Amino acid sequence: MKDIVSQIEKLKKEKNAIILAHSYQRPEIYDVADFIGDSLQLCQEAARTDSSIIVFCGVHFMAESACLLNPEKKVIVPHVDAGCPMADMVEPDDLRSFKKKHPGAVVVCYVNSSAAVKAESDVCCTSANAAKVVRQLDAEEIIFIPDRNLAAYVQTQVPEKKIIPWKGFCPVHHTLTKDYVEGIRETHPNANVIAHPECRPEVLMLADHVCSTTGMIEAARKDPANEFFILTECGMTERLSRELPEKKFYGLCNMCFDMKKNTLESVLTCLETEETEIKVEKNVADGARDALDKMLELS
Repeated sequence: MKDIVSQIEKLKKEKNAIILAHSYQRPEIYDVADFIGDSLQLCQEAARTDSSIIVFCGVHFMAESACLLNPEKKVIVPHVDAGCPMADMVEPDDLRSFKKKHPGAVVVCYVNSSAAVKAESDVCCTSANAAKVVRQLDAEEIIFIPDRNLAAYVQTQVPEKKIIPWKGFCPVHHTLTKDYVEGIRETHPNANVIAHPECRPEVLMLADHVCSTTGMIEAARKDPANEFFILTECGMTERLSRELPEKKFYGLCNMCFDMKKNTLESVLTCLETEETEIKVEKNVADGARDALDKMLELS
């Protein structure tokens, strides 16, 4: 493994490449990443990098966003088929039809969506900035796609707006129930619960903190508790343990298999061949880029 890491580091220098990794990636990918973060941070980092090549260790829609924000750079991925079930729950044609039913509404698109869907939206958001983005919009009605759970959470944070949710959800988070959290409280009585806003509303009501993956790090750092149960994809406990080794973190046996498709070997191959380049057609890219730029402006 050390040999693979050294080869990756050598190629990064030779090719002026940067590796961006989402927190849900395999722990060994952290060792070669130049930046680790949540969707908002990765978008921001992609927008300001001077590197010629961006290696995106995440899923397809994230790499598309990096491509949109860096049209002059090459964006490559270790696994081009690393997708997102929730992103697949909304299609551009369906969204266009839905918008006709709500002509006065502004469309807020969670970044967990394809570039084609972003192009049909007014502004993007992430779980970290969703409420902030919605609050600043000059509209009373908001179509929120594709995650109905995040939409419900935003509604609690911005009650003055009417949130019209899509029907999508994240399979990793949506499976969690109130009974599950109550069971956690019994088995881990000293642990505070930190939940991702993609969880069901009844789960969020029982959590001590509700935040994005990066927000989880800050919440655990500031909270005086020494033990935490983390309600999100299982890889986040590894990230938290690295960031805060003095604290104890328990997590789910709930894995996003698409996120885990990337390996050190595939990162190396990706850098060597540069064959898995992500591209977005111009007629889609222009609209999608506007929605992302609007998000960054409001963030």
